[in-house]
Parts: sequence; C-alpha cells; structure tokens
Amino acid sequence: MTDSDIRFAKFLVLVNAAVPGVLLTWDAFHHALGANPVNFAILTTGLMALIFLVLTLLVTPLRKITGWNWLIFSRRTFGLYAFFYALAHFSIFFTLDRSFSVSSTLHEMVVRKYLIIGSIGLLAMVPLAVTSTNAMIKRLGAKRWHALHRLAYVAAICGVIHYYMQVKADVRQPLAFAGVLTVLLGYRVVTAKKNGAAQTAAKSKIWSGPLRVARIIRQTPDVQTFRFASPDGGPLPFQHQPGQYLVLSLMINGKKINRPYTISSSPTKPDYCEITVKREEIGLVSRHLHDTLREGDTINLTAPTGRFIFDGRQAKSIVLIAGGVGITPLMAITRYLTDQNWKGDIYFAYAAKTPNDIIFRKELDDLKARFPNLHVHVTLSRAEDTDWTGHKGRVSAEFLMKCVPELSTRLVYICGPNAMMTMTVQVLRDLGVPAEQIKLEEFIAAKQMAADAGMTCVEAANGAAPNDGGEPKLTFSRSAKSVALAPDKTLLEIAEDAGVKIDFECRSGICGTCKTRLLGGCVMMETQDALTSEDKGRNIILMCQARASGAVTVEA
Repeated sequence: MTDSDIRFAKFLVLVNAAVPGVLLTWDAFHHALGANPVNFAILTTGLMALIFLVLTLLVTPLRKITGWNWLIFSRRTFGLYAFFYALAHFSIFFTLDRSFSVSSTLHEMVVRKYLIIGSIGLLAMVPLAVTSTNAMIKRLGAKRWHALHRLAYVAAICGVIHYYMQVKADVRQPLAFAGVLTVLLGYRVVTAKKNGAAQTAAKSKIWSGPLRVARIIRQTPDVQTFRFASPDGGPLPFQHQPGQYLVLSLMINGKKINRPYTISSSPTKPDYCEITVKREEIGLVSRHLHDTLREGDTINLTAPTGRFIFDGRQAKSIVLIAGGVGITPLMAITRYLTDQNWKGDIYFAYAAKTPNDIIFRKELDDLKARFPNLHVHVTLSRAEDTDWTGHKGRVSAEFLMKCVPELSTRLVYICGPNAMMTMTVQVLRDLGVPAEQIKLEEFIAAKQMAADAGMTCVEAANGAAPNDGGEPKLTFSRSAKSVALAPDKTLLEIAEDAGVKIDFECRSGICGTCKTRLLGGCVMMETQDALTSEDKGRNIILMCQARASGAVTVEA
C-alpha cells in the first residue's frame, strides 16, 4: 500500500470504530434505548470494549499469516477504542446506575465478583492507553514497551470472564468470545516457542539467507540507508548487538562478491536492520547498491558478526569518535543506548567535510535535544564558504578536550577512514588515554582494502606450492589430491568439485567453520574477520573466501 492508502485506511478505522458510540449517544438523546436504557448502555459499551480488545489481539496473527503489514497501523486505534468503550462502560455504571456513590459501587463489587474482575481488566488497560504515543514508546524503549503491552492479554481475559459471569442464562456469546480469545492466545504461545527457538539458534550461530529491501532513505547527496526486513513481514531471523556488521552477497556483472557493512540501526528494532552506504565512484559494490537496488528487491546476506560492540555494560560512560561514513556503528550504539534510556554520559565527536556531509544530522540533533546525557560535537574539515559556525578542522587534541571532560578516564570507540583512526589514536595516547581503553572498528581497514584492491592477500610461510610446470593446481595434503585451479572459484568450491570434504556454514568469511591451514602458495581473501591474529600467524585461511591464480597447497 502507498502512504496515501495507509492514511485513508487509518481514517476509515478511526471513523468506523466511533460509529457504535455515536449511535448509542444518538439513541440515548432520542430516548430510544428501550425499557432499561442504563443497562442497555452498560451492556453495549462493554460489548464494544471486548470486541475492540479482540480486534487488537487479532492484528498481529492476521498480519503475519496474510502478509498485510499495513494492518499494524490499526492496532493502536483498536486498542484506544477498547479503552474508551471500557471506560464508558464503567462510567455509565458508576454515574447512572450507582449515582456517583463510591460506597454503593464498592458494595456492589463485593456482592458481584464479576465487577472486581472487570475492574482489574480496566485498570490493566490504563497504562496501555497512557503509553500508546510514539513519544512514550521512545521513552520506554521497545523492549520495555512490548513487555508492558502484554497487559492487553490480562485485559482481554478479564473481559471475557467478566462477561461470562455477568450473563445469567444464555452463555453462548461469552463462550464464543472465549473461544476466539483461546485461539489468539494459543497462536501467540506457539509462535513464541518458535521465535524462542529461532532466537536461540540466532544467538548460537550466524544466519544466512534472503531479506527484502523494505526502504531506501537518502541521508546526504552521496549516502543512503538501506533497510532490510524479513520477506514474510515477521521479525528478523537473527539477533545482533550494537556495533556489529553483516555481509552482503551480491552478483555483479556475473561475479559473486561479498562485502561487509555495519548495521547502523539499533537491535531494539527487531523487525528490520539497516546499513548506511556512501556511493564511491571507484566502489563497485557501493555504486551497485545506490544505482541498482530498489525497494522490494531481495538481497542475500549473512549476519551478524563483529566484536566492535558496546551495549552499556562495558563502562559507565562512552566516547564515540567517528569520521565520515564510519559513523554507522557508533550511530547504532547511540540509538541503542538512547532507546534503552541508558543513564551514562555519551560523548559523540564526529568529523565530516561540509555541512551537507553530516550523516544523520537531524536525528542526532533530535536525540541531543531529548537526552541530556548525549553530548554531540561536530567538526568540519572543509567549512570554507559555508554558513557553518561550529568547530572547524580535523579531530584534534583541542577538539577532543573541548568535547570530553576527563577524557583519559573514559572508554573510547573509534570508526572512520584508516588515516583518521591512526591519527586519532595518536592524539588520544598523547592526551593520556591508555591503549586498552581505545577500541577500533578494525574491519574498516579490510573493507577499504577490498574497495581498493578487491581482496586481501595472505602468503604462506612455507614457500610456493609445488607445480609440475603445467597449469596451476590446488593440492590437498591429507587427501593426496591435486586439481586444477579455477580463478573464478573459491578453494571451497574447488574442494567440493574434487570430493574433498571441508566443513562450512556461512560461506561469507565470518563464521570460521571452513578454517584451513595454508601450507604453500599465496591466496587472496575478500573477507577474513573470522581469523584471529593467532590464526594469521599460523597461516590459517578461510576456504570459502580464498582464491588463487598460482599453485597452492592446503592441509585438507
């Protein structure tokens, strides 16, 4: 549906949900509510409250089953109308039936226990109505907001029991409500178990598969954010931590290319993840994403991975220093911390070229205004001939001392171009920040090399692999096999063709399952995040990433 269609649908829901209340008011004004108008009004408003509660609980399963994601926009309206009719139900009882008498109302509740149960249901709906605004959702954070709104189950159960106990003879209608509610709650129990199993699996291993491009957002003239969501409209099939990244698997000009990108969205948004990419004229993948990818397309990726993580438990305050598009993991961390209402100080220092190059500028200004513990400072290196009145120049000692008090006592995370990170580390060390308090997003270096050269080279320590003077071969030392190399295939693919068993999982160079020792020759690897410093020292390679044009020998 288009935005105009969604707005029209929301308007229809808003108007039609009010019709029962309007008709009831009209009939009351014209004395057309029957012989006992008060009881009729009480029964009608209670029935409408229960109907809208059931509709509220129906939205999620119906959306997931049908794929009609636009239904989510009606859930809040249904919930608020449920509260409105429930409040009217109680108010009519208190004012017209009990004549504003508190003692009479309490006495009636003691005598008729179903009134107590109904009151519990109404009280459960109060915090749901109070926290229904976008501002409250942001203030509570997604996790706590969702937990609080499970009170809708309590309200619905109390409503059904209240209705059943109140009916004296024909209980078919309350039993029908009970049946529908049982199905809806049963659906949630089943899906919760499945999601729990999926989340456990997501925590224990890396996920690979297709996601849908749900939205493309322009950030600056040459930077766009790409939002990925599950094709079925449900939650993401993996969980990530703030600062981690994913690996895209693309076919460009008939060639498979893997490229890592930081997840710039917060883990508190379980229904989607985002990457924010700058279009580089010499960047094959970035040009492909900007020029070719469209909303609705499907893209394969592997996620999550990376150790550049901060979730608030590592320190009581944090300094985030970003340069250019290196802001992405630090923005994910900032979004996560503010969504969680983290109480520690967040010092965000960002370096860009011109005012037009400030990525997430509006959002950072908004977050800074709403969260007093977020201190954002921006410096521009090419501010000449602009209206910029802020700090000018690169990240310097003067700039950091101005931005961050007691800098040497704080944990510092840095992400940006290699030269910027190297210079910033030196500045921090000169200012007395211990090396162990400085964290770098190291995959940026590999990413830059991939953009410049296409791959990363790892040479064997044992010299070149043997070759018989003919075409280059891949030799498996344990299997005693030698097969011709194919430059367009990875060593894993060649091993599969040769019948040599190599364990693998992600095929994206981030899980490490296919680690194998290189005994001779030279290979090129596009992604090698799964390799530790110790692995590299032992000449361990990733077979799913390694390619070779010259003879090589591996321990397999």
